[in-house]
Formats: sequence, C-alpha cells, structure tokens
Amino acid sequence: MSTTTTGLAARLSATACVTDAFTLADGQVLDSYFDEYQLAADPQLLHDVADAMSASVPESAEVLAGIELGGVPLVVALSAATGLPAAFLRRTPKRYGSKRQIEGAATAGRRVVLIDDVVRSGGQLLAMARMLRVAGAPVADALCVLERPLGGRLLLGEHGITLHPLLTEADLPATTGAAS
Repeated sequence: MSTTTTGLAARLSATACVTDAFTLADGQVLDSYFDEYQLAADPQLLHDVADAMSASVPESAEVLAGIELGGVPLVVALSAATGLPAAFLRRTPKRYGSKRQIEGAATAGRRVVLIDDVVRSGGQLLAMARMLRVAGAPVADALCVLERPLGGRLLLGEHGITLHPLLTEADLPATTGAAS
C-alpha cells in the first residue's frame, strides 16, 4: 500500500469506521461498520477517495454506475474526477414517475463499471451487473472503497467481473476492527 493510500486509510478509518452495533440485511449483527454517509458528508475526503479510485477505472470504461445509496455520492465524485458520465442504479425500479431502475447516462451498448462503497458477499453488485447486462450493457469491472473478505471477489470473478477495491479490511488501522 502506498503512503498516500495509507494516509487515506487512516482518514477513512477516523471519519467513517464506526464501532457500534450494525445489523445487516440478513440479520447478522456486526460490532463495527463503514458509514458511507460520513464519507459522503466530508467533501475533501470524498474528493480524495474519488481521486484515488480514478486510477483503478479501466481505460475501456464508458460509463460509471453507482448503486443506491452508498455508490451514488461516490459515482458523482468519480465522474467529476474522470470526466466519464454517471448512471445511477436502483435496487428495484421506481414505482412512480419514470419507473426506471437505471437513471442518468445511457448504458446500453456501453462498457459500464459498477461503483459501490463496501463489498462483502458481492450479491448486490452481481444483481446490478445482471440487470445491466440484460439492458445491453457489458459489465466486467466493479470498484469499491472497501472490500471485506466475505466472498465477494470470488463470486464476482465467477461471473466475469473483476473487483478493484481502493482498500481492503486489512488496510484499515487495527484499532477500527471489522468494518461492514
């Protein structure tokens, strides 16, 4: 890990790693978690994270797609850092108005890179990749701020998606414990 990334890991840990009970969607309770809202609320940290993540965006990328909710501020910042257009992905189609699941930049026929805050099992990223593929967008890469070693990289790899984390759980200072 570079000195810059080490400094960023320390800043992220101090700002967004919270030691408190956190219940995952599957009911599992963690004793600490990564609070993407604290990252998004700090404009300089968000800028620096996006700048660092921009180095991992494949040259072939045509659209960056952020997954609601944690991926949305990241994709906006990363779009500004790279000049690539942004799309916004809902877990389910909107029930009113446009009734869309994909908003923002057109994705059909364009190479899309998925953006999210934390990757654990990889299930959410895989579901979004499948949805984009059905809509005609090739997806071969995903970027995240933090990867937890809970099988996400393996699952995504089995479906032709390469995960590019800015940090892994092991990169965080030892005092923060496991972040979600």
